[in-house]
Formats: sequence, structure tokens, C-alpha cells
Amino acid sequence: MTRNTPNRELFLCASLSPASLSSQMNRILLLFVLIGTPLASHAAPDNKPNIVLLFADDLGRYASAYGDPQRPSANDIVSTPVFDQIAEEGALGWNVFVSAPSCSPSRAALISGRHFFRNGSHSQLHSPWHGNRAEDPWNEVRGFGLLLQEAGYHIGWSHKMHIAEDRMGGKANNFRSAGGKVNQFSQNVSRVIGEDGDKASIKKAKQQLYDECRKNFRSFLSKRKPGQPFYYSFHPTNPHRKWTKGSGKRLWGLNPDALAKLMPPFLPNVPEVREDLADYLGEGMAFDRSCQEIISELESLGELDNTLLVISGDHGAPGFPRGKTNCYDFGARVLFAARWPGHIKPGQVISKPISLIDLAPTFLAAAGLKPETGMNGQDLLPALAKGDHRGLRGWALIGRETHVNTARGGLPYSTRALRTEDYLLIMNFTPDRTPMGDPLKLNDPNPPSYQQLENSTRLAFGDIDAGPTKAWMVMNRNNPKYARHWALGFGPRPPEEFYDLTSDPHQINNLAGNKAYDAVREGLQALLMDELRRNKDPRLNGDTFDKPPYNKRTRPGQTRRQ
Repeated sequence: MTRNTPNRELFLCASLSPASLSSQMNRILLLFVLIGTPLASHAAPDNKPNIVLLFADDLGRYASAYGDPQRPSANDIVSTPVFDQIAEEGALGWNVFVSAPSCSPSRAALISGRHFFRNGSHSQLHSPWHGNRAEDPWNEVRGFGLLLQEAGYHIGWSHKMHIAEDRMGGKANNFRSAGGKVNQFSQNVSRVIGEDGDKASIKKAKQQLYDECRKNFRSFLSKRKPGQPFYYSFHPTNPHRKWTKGSGKRLWGLNPDALAKLMPPFLPNVPEVREDLADYLGEGMAFDRSCQEIISELESLGELDNTLLVISGDHGAPGFPRGKTNCYDFGARVLFAARWPGHIKPGQVISKPISLIDLAPTFLAAAGLKPETGMNGQDLLPALAKGDHRGLRGWALIGRETHVNTARGGLPYSTRALRTEDYLLIMNFTPDRTPMGDPLKLNDPNPPSYQQLENSTRLAFGDIDAGPTKAWMVMNRNNPKYARHWALGFGPRPPEEFYDLTSDPHQINNLAGNKAYDAVREGLQALLMDELRRNKDPRLNGDTFDKPPYNKRTRPGQTRRQ
């Protein structure tokens, strides 16, 4: 109502004489000063929205809002009421993808708003750079956090950043004084309740970790100047492995047997894998409930409706074949919900693919800032404001280079992919290499045990995190019954893969050699290669990512640690 009053006053001025107009304008100007309403702008400079990103680690696209009766999945048994409410009150992203399905490059791409391969040392896990630091392309990146800070925002985060923290103002901006036990949720709850814990003790132990989240957020807010807009990101490490075996059922009531008819076809439908997946989903539910603390605090402060709130994650499931480090949907597709009353039309579902590199220009636009030169991302706000998605790009570029540096003697497995609403094109530039890493210790006279494979990632196939599923599959790799599962998850891959998602949502049937799809496939290939060329992807130069400065040269079969 206040914003409309000056407009009515200005309308009345049109019928006044010049002398009366001057007197009237003076009174109006005084009115503007007294009520703090701007003349030229619909929103006052000090009325910039807060921006909050609630960001899971390895969660993929698991939330009850994604339950689809036409396509049964694990989303049918998971419960995420916090995410679901944000999606209902704002926008739900159905096809949202990361730039790279690996922690460091995914997060660096989000911060920079650039394709992962443009971020130099941060285009791979652990940020290796074996050359002159002055020549690192990452030096060109300021990141949206620093740009917001320059515009007057108080910025900070809690827990895992996994990129150069100076792009978010330095380690002093990591607010975690209340603790970080939420990062090993099931382990810490299980440790407190012991073997005989009942429902009451479980609830109490959980609440202790939730309280920790709110206290860390309050610590961040305590450094804020009165009325200062803020950017805050909540970055717990759950559901990153490890987690407590059986915790999905014990802590969250997720019965592994309920997954028997919901398993993706590329995973063995056996008790060990079902339990592992149930435990993983439980960690996702812990993340969802932890987010409630941040949202409730915003609401109690009266800041919730002046906050652009986004819930998402850095990539797909860890320790499962075709998950994390893979460009298939199980590895690169993530949950996404965004809420900002008055600016994001509620109840909309975005089916067109979008990328997390779109968040940087979107956050800057919300703050009234222009995107930094060189950003590849697209401002989503014009599409979200009215729910009209026709102007969205409609595809997402995904790729990867080195993940675990011991996986194949220090060499990367290089992949680029283009995902549209209906198709997935994958180009494997190094098909002669093992996609998930070499067998390594499996060839020793005394190969690792099941228990060792559950707990140590680098013993074999290093690009899949250690865990029960990996251990079970490695131990059953020669069982003919599971030969298809083994080939899909660990076997060699052709130079090109192409999937029709309408008939093959799990990307099992490679149509790259099917002439009926040649026109579509070649068109997407041309689009992908054009985007790579325009953005000077080092991989197009051949083995650039295989050698310094991107990688330290190693002999075939040699492994190394950073």
C-alpha cells in the first residue's frame, strides 16, 4: 500500500499550476524522505533480498516432491516435507543438473557461474595445479559471493565449501562455532543412543544436531549490521559417506524391503544394496529436517518472505555405480526448489533442463547486480516470475576430468555430455581408460576384503566411494547373474552414448549406433561441440588435462597421493 501512495500523489500533480506544482512537489519530496520510499526505483536499495542456499552433499534428486506414479522410484518412500513445502510455495526444478558430478568442480562452477572446465585448478577434485599459479584461469574468478559483499551484503556459510574459501571472503566466514556433528548425522545420533535407544532418545539426539544448525546460523546473523542484506549457505556434508549401516530403518523408518520394486535397474536388487540405499535416503531426510532450522529462524526474524531461498545439492549418489562422477542422471541430476514470494510464481514445475551455473547470475540479479563478464549461467528470475519457461536455455552441459587422483595412475576419465528434456548425449574422450578407475589392489596376491572395500575408496575403482554397495559388487563381479550390472557400472564405455529418455529414463540402451536417431544425435553433438569450442575447453586440444598444469605426469599403473 505504501508503494502505491506516491504514484497517486504524482497523478494529482498533473492538474496543478506550475507554482502549485512546485509547492506540491516539495511536500511529496518531504513525504518520500519521511517514509523512505524511492522516486525512481520500485525497491529501495536497502530493501535488497536476503539470499539463502541450502546445499546438500551428494544427495542427487531425492525428495518426496519427485514421486511420480508413472515411474516408481525411491522418491516414493522418502519423506522431505521441508523441501516439498518450498517447492509448493515456489518452483520445483524437475531437470536440474550440475556442471560436473564431483565435489570441487561442481561447487566451483556454481560459485563462478562458468562451465567447470573453465575454472582452471578448480575444474578437478582437490584443485591440483602443477604449474605457474599466475596462469591459473581460476584467478579470473571472483565469484558471486564477493560481488554480493561488494554490494553491501553480509556473506558467510557453514561447513563444507570444498573450493578456495577466499571466493566467499575467507575461512573467517565459515560459521560453525556451535559444532559440526550434523555432518556425520547417523554416526553421531547412533553414538548417543547406543544399541538400546528408543524413539524418545532418538528424537532427543536428533534435536541436538538440529539445534547446532540454528546456532551456527545465529552466529552468522550476529555479525550482520542492522538491516543489512545477507547471503548465507548451509553446506553440511550429509548425505556424503560414511553413514551408519541400518540407520535408514532405525532412525527414519525406511524399510529396505520397501525398495524391492523401486530399485533402478542398473543396481543389483539384493538386500545389501537395498539397505545401503535406504541408509542413504535417511541421510537425505536428515538434511531436509536440518534445513527447517534455518527456515524457522528466518521466519522468526520476519525475514523469510524477503529471502530468495534455494535448496539443491552438488551431484548424485556416492558409492553407487553410475552415481557420483558419472554424467548419467543418477550422478548429475539434483533436487531443486526455489522460493521468493512476489518474485517466483508459486506452484510451478520447471521441466526444461537448467544448470546450477545459473544460480550465480540469478543471485546477482536478485540483488540488482549484473552478471560478471564470462559467466555462462542464465538468470532464471524472468522465467520464474511468471512461470513462463520458454526463454530458458533448455539444455545443460555436464562433464568431468580427474576425480580421485589414484584411480588410473593419475590420469582423468574425460567426458562431456549434453542433457535436453528428451535426450542425453555423452562423449567419452578417453574410452581406452577405465571409467571408474583401475582394479589396483584387486590384482594383489592378498586382495582387499569385503570390509576393507566398504571403508577404503582407493583400494580399487577409486572413482566410486567406498561403501556396502561397492564392496558387494566387487565381490560379485564374476557372478554371471550380475554381469549386466557390472558392465553398466564398471565396464568400458564407447566413445559416444546416446539415450532417448522418453523410453529409457535410466539410460540403459545406448542408441548411438541407431540410424533412426542420427539426425537428433548429430544435431546435439554439433551444439555440444560448438559450446565447448566457444568456451575454449582445454580437452579439445587433446591431452591438456592429462599433463601439467592440470595433472602431474605419472607412469602407467603408478599411483600417487596429494
